[in-house]
Amino acid sequence: MGEKEILTMLQDKFKELYGDGEVSLFFAPGRVNLIGEHTDYNGGHVFPCALTLGTYAAVRLRGDDTIRMASLNMDDAAIQTMTVESASDKSSTWTDYPRGVLWAMREKGYAIDKGFDVLYYGNIPAGSGLSSSASLEVLTALYIRDLYHFDKVEQIDLAFLGQTAESDFVGMKCGIMDQFASAMGKENAAMFLETDTMQFDYLPLVLDDAKIVITNSMVKHELASSEYNTRRSECEKAVSILNGKYDIKTLGELTPEQFDEAKTLISDETIAKRAKHAVYENARTIAAVEALKANDIATFGRLMNESHVSLRDDYAVSCPEIDDLTAWAWEIDGVIGSRITGGGFGGCTVSIIKNDAIDAYRDTVKAKYASKYDTELEFYVVDPGEGAHKI
Repeated sequence: MGEKEILTMLQDKFKELYGDGEVSLFFAPGRVNLIGEHTDYNGGHVFPCALTLGTYAAVRLRGDDTIRMASLNMDDAAIQTMTVESASDKSSTWTDYPRGVLWAMREKGYAIDKGFDVLYYGNIPAGSGLSSSASLEVLTALYIRDLYHFDKVEQIDLAFLGQTAESDFVGMKCGIMDQFASAMGKENAAMFLETDTMQFDYLPLVLDDAKIVITNSMVKHELASSEYNTRRSECEKAVSILNGKYDIKTLGELTPEQFDEAKTLISDETIAKRAKHAVYENARTIAAVEALKANDIATFGRLMNESHVSLRDDYAVSCPEIDDLTAWAWEIDGVIGSRITGGGFGGCTVSIIKNDAIDAYRDTVKAKYASKYDTELEFYVVDPGEGAHKI
């Protein structure tokens, strides 16, 4: 379904649920990370781009203090009703993501004095690791800024509000990358972000005769939340151990050479592996961007492959299905690079594939996957899209 059809459906359903009246329409994209996984909360570099897939909202301000939320992605699209005051309370439902944004904005001193009606619809596959939650959070911050004329909220602030909601309200101790990519995306460009300083550049994503192909394993990354927090804790332990030698606050401050010199200080093998990934992945990301600038796509692809091996062996966030997809991809002529993307434990792979090899890739991995796992893969050939915006 194209955007025009989505917006028509959203407006028709909004009228059906909430009645006649003018509505405002908004969009926030999901993201795919090309390289730099689990480095954002370690003070390292990431290289994501926004997608044309994302979450839409139709919104209308009310004259009272009632807030009504519904999502067409829920089976019954049931309306969740709350007040402006109670909207900051947890509900253990999908509404905790937008509730978290309302809570974060109130914590920042933004006074929301009237309610609203909102209807959401997202076309990011649930559990795919393409940041549907970040998209929902950034989208909510975007329309709240517009509805209440919070003009001091900059575009990048949408990302921080979304991260605060997910980390401190929902309880997923995420880094900034997902929300940043959703808020700050740019058409036909990826973002090279240094998460420690929030310095970033847009790089044109010019892939001569090649495309970005996302392959959805259809394995929902249900372990990601709890294991994500565990990985973060393990990396923090590594920092506390290495801090005596290097006076660091994050693993992103270390070079691979520095880590190799000091790694014997970490007696726990698991913590050492987690730290190794964070340090080496950061270096890989920097090298990959330099390769892209030099139009050396082959090196970029090799570093993507190395990233997956590290995520599989050192960070332990992959799964058998994803490992098979990457291994099969690496064997196909024309596949430049392929790796897991997102939090892990399922979700998607991201690959850079020559145009004339895309059909062979799809046919090959589709048949192998169906034979081994009795599951139909989904494929998305994508271009980088714009960040969150009013339509």
